[in-house]
Amino acid sequence: MKGLASLVAGAAFHGCAARAGRPATSLGPAAPRLAWPDIRPELEIRTIVGLRPYRPSGFVVKAEKLGDSLLVHNYGHGGGGIALSWGTGEMAARLAHEAGIRDIGVIGCGAAGLSVSRLLQERGHTVSLYSREVPPDTTSCKAAGQCFPGPVFDRGRESPSFLARFVDAARLSVSRFQIMVGPRYGVRWLPTYYMSVAPFVETGLTGTASPLRAIMPDFEVLTPRQHPFPFEHVRRFASMFIDPGTYFPAVVEDFLGAGGRLVVQEFTSVEEVLRLPARLIVNCTGLGSKALFGDGELVPIKGQLSVLQPQDDVRYATAGGGLYMFPRRDGIVLGGTHERGAWSLDPDEAERTRILNGNAEVFAALRAPHHGWRQDPERGALQAPGSRV
Repeated sequence: MKGLASLVAGAAFHGCAARAGRPATSLGPAAPRLAWPDIRPELEIRTIVGLRPYRPSGFVVKAEKLGDSLLVHNYGHGGGGIALSWGTGEMAARLAHEAGIRDIGVIGCGAAGLSVSRLLQERGHTVSLYSREVPPDTTSCKAAGQCFPGPVFDRGRESPSFLARFVDAARLSVSRFQIMVGPRYGVRWLPTYYMSVAPFVETGLTGTASPLRAIMPDFEVLTPRQHPFPFEHVRRFASMFIDPGTYFPAVVEDFLGAGGRLVVQEFTSVEEVLRLPARLIVNCTGLGSKALFGDGELVPIKGQLSVLQPQDDVRYATAGGGLYMFPRRDGIVLGGTHERGAWSLDPDEAERTRILNGNAEVFAALRAPHHGWRQDPERGALQAPGSRV
């Protein structure tokens, strides 16, 4: 939050954080009225820690012949596991379907494994799904759940063809989630505000020249008068959010209802995988592919979330300054962390404090006009008490 601190230097944010209700705010004449989330440590109901399966060069979707079996790999989605699941699942399902084998085994019951299993069923295949963990205990169930791919690869490390495949996977996935919007799957559209003290990189994922621009409806670059946030640069677009606690049970129900078989089983070697009765196996083991299939490029990126009590009046999402706030049915989800190479699933108290305090500072600034702050009439920016406009 160093950039935020320099933008609004001198504010005693925690001292001005009102705790009586969450009134809406609209600082500029064109700014929307937004309900403020109430962010206090005593409202936290749980801390979630998960490990993202990250590959600097990007995800893997490919076929590989091993003995008498055909393996189709679909893993390494980094922080975009849910967001890309139906897209890379479609790519993997195409490869598997082309082999002409009816009975297929899938290993891994996260977002990738469930998506490809359903897509294979829709193509007429009989699918058995094997996994050490099933929802709600998979890594995917620990995700924040935005249908927008975040840290998926290192720019400059991807192959010449990867960026096109990445964009295609995102587009395919968004198309599938659009027909799942509603209470059954826990998918809904929300306005999402991306905020930055420094100018956006226009070729970045949220820039005006983003390769993902086509999947960002209602995209708008906002002037300071058009938003109440304490950041100089703000972009807004609509994106879908998935509630894992609703979504994954519903997809498992769909899989079982279509005749799928779910087996709880752990694999410690490729030989154990090849002993499965199916001659075609789709590998969706995520970070497990590092040991199971020898992918030395896979690295964990630890993510930690703080979940507050639900606040139904908050109907928008924010991201910026290394933090984000996503409202879900089960609570206000606050992030984020990206600890590359960290294998521990233990919560980090320092990160928890940073996430809670940092998000609280952002929304405390929205309360500023009620505590001696004012708005620059020329630029719409917040000004500290006693400062000259």
